[in-house]
Order: sequence, then C-alpha cells, then structure tokens
Amino acid sequence: MTQVQMKTTMGDLVIDLDSEAAPMSVKNFLEYANDGFYDGTIFHRVINGFMVQGGGMDKKMNSKPNNDPIINEASNGLKNDRGTLAMARTSDPDSATSQFFINHKDNDFLNYSGPTPDKIGYAVFGKVAEGMEVVDAIAEVKTTRAGHYDDVPAEPIEILSVTVME
Repeated sequence: MTQVQMKTTMGDLVIDLDSEAAPMSVKNFLEYANDGFYDGTIFHRVINGFMVQGGGMDKKMNSKPNNDPIINEASNGLKNDRGTLAMARTSDPDSATSQFFINHKDNDFLNYSGPTPDKIGYAVFGKVAEGMEVVDAIAEVKTTRAGHYDDVPAEPIEILSVTVME
C-alpha cells in the first residue's frame, strides 16, 4: 500500500493507494503526482453529499494537458464508498486521465455492475486514511457557475502538492 500526502488550501489529506486492486490507476496517479502535475490544480467540481473532483484544471478553469487515457479498472471489487478515490472520466469507460474524485458518501450507483459501458462504473483506486474532515469542509463550500461548468467552488480550493510518503 502506497501512501500519499495531498496538501490543499483547506488542509491536508493522507491517502492510501491500492496498487494491488487498481495497478494501472495507481501507476497513472503516481506518475502525475511525481511529475508535479497536480501542484496548482483545483477541486473544480464540488457537490455536497456526492463527491469532490479535481486534478485537471488550474485556478482559471483551464484544462491541463494530460497523458494518454488508461483502461477502466472498475471491476476490481473496490466500491465507491465514502472517502474513496476514483478515476473521473467521460462517458467513454476508458477515458480517465489525471482527474479523480473523492466520494463524499457511499455512491453505489457508480460501482461496476457489468461489462457494458452503462454498467462499467468508476474505478476506485484509493481511500482517504486521514483528513476526511477536510473533504467534508470542501464539500460544504459555496459553489457557482464558471463558463460552461457547474458546481465550481466560488473561491478556488487549490491542490498545493501530492507527494509519496516514505
């Protein structure tokens, strides 16, 4: 189990990454983290009672350039329960790049329920080990609309760094 520390402008998280269940997702996340990609990105989509999403936009809501998408590992047996990290993606199951979300509650409807695109779900690859109160605080911020994006925090919540803990 690899642990990372995510420093944010609202507090720090310690996250356990499950490389056994989700090897490609963890490798992908760590490549972005080790390259400093997440430094200065924001939580750009926050829905209280659902999830907080980040890892792809800067403070001006510009998308950062990504590596190639990865294969969806949602069938790994891990569930989208409160405090878990999952890969964000488009409607294409194999489209996840840098963006991730932290489940604010148990979101069973995001779990794998079959191999078809409508049932494949979202790949969980980690869990918040410390700092869930920070996620709760992020979930409660005031949100607004920015361009064609809804649920954007009115005041940016920045990811300062993501570093592997020794």
